Amino acid sequence: MDKSKSLTNGALLTAIYIVLLLIASFVPIISLVAVFLLPIPFIVFSYRFGWKQSITMFIASVILSSLFATIFSIPVTILMGLGGIMLGSAMRKKLSPYETMARGTLGFIVGLLCLFSISQFAFDVNLVEEIDQMTEQSLQMSKSFMEQLGLGGQEDQFELLQQQANMLMDLIPVGVVSLAIILAFISQWFGYKIINRLDKKQLSFPPFRELRMPVSLVWVYFFALILTLIGFDPSSIFYHAVNNALVLAGLLMTVQGFSFIFFYAFQKNKSKALPVICVIVTLLFPFLLLYLVRILGIIDIGFRLRDRITKDNK
Repeated sequence: MDKSKSLTNGALLTAIYIVLLLIASFVPIISLVAVFLLPIPFIVFSYRFGWKQSITMFIASVILSSLFATIFSIPVTILMGLGGIMLGSAMRKKLSPYETMARGTLGFIVGLLCLFSISQFAFDVNLVEEIDQMTEQSLQMSKSFMEQLGLGGQEDQFELLQQQANMLMDLIPVGVVSLAIILAFISQWFGYKIINRLDKKQLSFPPFRELRMPVSLVWVYFFALILTLIGFDPSSIFYHAVNNALVLAGLLMTVQGFSFIFFYAFQKNKSKALPVICVIVTLLFPFLLLYLVRILGIIDIGFRLRDRITKDNK
């Protein structure tokens, strides 16, 4: 009975995935939403039947996506399938929302690496080089546009832009992890909504103010910061690894800082609009305020600042 039920569910959810894939591939505007819904069939199936049975649905989806869509949809299916299965199986094990998100992020990271690899070896498309060329073309277009406006001769500024563009290329691993986190969060949010409706559950994210990063993140940040001061060869892999670790840890602690602002406003019974305004102002003036928010996140993690505030309010 269970096997028959899993086969029926698997066939239905695979068909739904193929429809979503076709919409994402060929229907403008709606495709923007459909892309984030692609992991949902895998999430629902793995939530109901576990990751082992989800492998069959995953393989069937890869084969059918190449038949009904295009062969280029294979890496997309691998990406969405791995992320969705990791999220759904974590929900099935009743892990906390942030543990579930961490597993989903890992699944999407592996999927993105597979996408890069398949694009390189199967389709002879180097995505890193494509991004580099697009960035270079954008810089050249900006330079020619400035010259047409009579603002040429500012070679120092263009050299600075070139350095920043090269720095962004070096941070592609951070971009991959950040994209995986975004995909995991949106997919998990949609997954909660759909599973709650279909299976009458009450899955949800806790309030953002309750987000707490592990203390080890502070040590990762400081070790990476110390290593960058040593002065490694900028062309070495170790240099890029340390730099990416520093930026990623810094981003996560900035998120922790924002979480603390929401927590503080809640504890002090301030208006809900206050932390939202703080976030908006910080994003509008990042060079001035973003580091302050990051320092706040470090203090919150390292010195358990919110525990002290909670104790003072009792």
